[in-house]
Amino acid sequence: MAGRKRQGKERRSVTHHDLVFKQFLTHPPTAREFMQLHLPAEIRSLCDFSTLKLESGSFVEPHLRAYFNDVLYSLKTVDGRDGYIHVLIEHQSRPERQMAFRLLRYAVAAMHRHLEAGHKMLPLVIPVLFYNGRRSPYPWTTRWLDGFAVPALAEKLYTSAFPLVDVTVIADDDIMNHRSMAALTLLQKHIHRRDLISSLNALATLLLKESMTESQLVSLINYVVQAGETADAEIFIRTLAQRVPQYGGTLMTIARQLEQKGIEKGIEQGIEIGRRNALLNVARAMLDSGFEHTVVMKATGLTEEDIARLLH
Repeated sequence: MAGRKRQGKERRSVTHHDLVFKQFLTHPPTAREFMQLHLPAEIRSLCDFSTLKLESGSFVEPHLRAYFNDVLYSLKTVDGRDGYIHVLIEHQSRPERQMAFRLLRYAVAAMHRHLEAGHKMLPLVIPVLFYNGRRSPYPWTTRWLDGFAVPALAEKLYTSAFPLVDVTVIADDDIMNHRSMAALTLLQKHIHRRDLISSLNALATLLLKESMTESQLVSLINYVVQAGETADAEIFIRTLAQRVPQYGGTLMTIARQLEQKGIEKGIEQGIEIGRRNALLNVARAMLDSGFEHTVVMKATGLTEEDIARLLH
């Protein structure tokens, strides 16, 4: 990429180098020949160059657009399957130490846009850096993993499957030994069960054994209330309060709040039922007085089905 200012706001100045490069490389026949010249043979053999298509660079994150002067092409693979290859050609007239990482960010952004378009599989995005700076040869690596302090460790991490903590397959007995994470892990494993109360004994044991801040406890119980599918969260909390006396005050406060909300909800439902019954009575009286169905519906807000039920 062309030079950028090191002080003040981050900016990237578009140079004559960039402009002429982009003028040429946004012409598909020229880009096709560029790829045939410079892509590795193994990659070239996968490409159906007859499907070459110039893509927009609008996928780049807003704060990176000041640095973006890439040309992005997409093409399909020769095997005829729904495989896609994107070639990202970047021009640079001044070397940059972490250029490989920036190209990776652009490549990931292009992959993301591909998925957003409805594709199920990631495309291969091949970043190609075209350099014509004063310094020769290009002084920095184009292997992004070399940008780490310990490249070997980074390579091991980023070329292997990421660590997975699948709580759905961890035995409850093992979870009981997870110390300060145990209560959260246990609840998140069983949160979709309607009989969550069956996990109450284990949860009580954990709360008695492991210390937890009040804010953590409140957050945990709110999680049960909001995300859980247990039939009666209030009973669950009151029972837990009896089993874990050191948290009894906090738990009972939450239970009372739930009870109050239940009462208020019941009152609201009662008011709504009363209001609907009143509308039905008005509609019945209007129908008895000979009003047209459409007039009654408009006046009361009742549906055609409501009116039909009143007439039978």
